[in-house]
Amino acid sequence: MFRRLTRLLQPVARSYERRLAELGPDARAVFWKSEEHQLVRFETLYDVFDAADQQAGGVSIADFGCGYGAFFEFLKDRAVLEDGRYVGYDMSRKMIDTARGRIRDPRARFIQQITVNEPADYVFACGTFNMHMGADDGEWTVYVKQCLSDLWAMTGRALAFNLLRDDSGERYPGLYYADGRDFLDFCRRQLAPDTTMTNDAPLPDYTFVVRR
Repeated sequence: MFRRLTRLLQPVARSYERRLAELGPDARAVFWKSEEHQLVRFETLYDVFDAADQQAGGVSIADFGCGYGAFFEFLKDRAVLEDGRYVGYDMSRKMIDTARGRIRDPRARFIQQITVNEPADYVFACGTFNMHMGADDGEWTVYVKQCLSDLWAMTGRALAFNLLRDDSGERYPGLYYADGRDFLDFCRRQLAPDTTMTNDAPLPDYTFVVRR
């Protein structure tokens, strides 16, 4: 299992690290078209928090595939993170080192890991599964579904993730385009019936939210 994951994930980690070395902590370093697109995605994810939590705070958050910590920076001054805690996970040591060097907020920790290993109220995977660097689509689908099962086991209230739509007009080599209905069925059958999927056009994504 470990060898298979290493084979799948190492090319992806190297690609992100090359971009980070070239561009620094920038939205484009994690393959967003622009910071504007990144912020639109974060606003969508913010709606996942229960209204009461958006006001009262005190929640725990796991950010799987956190990169250089951009989502924490988006959240840090919002009420939802008051008296809360955030743990960012990334497979890339260089991404984690960059996040730790930039963000010294005591509410935040950054861990090099290929899974979430602490329970959290809310678990997010934003863009985490979109790049597979030429891996077999079927093998990558199996990996993503297993990863989602592992993330759900650590989720207290809601799990949110996004995937590139398989009906996207533009397709690029090395990216993974998902069958939305397949993943919706998987989540409802294997994780929880309370699962929604939205088409986020003009962004080329589906967003899935799975709730307890």
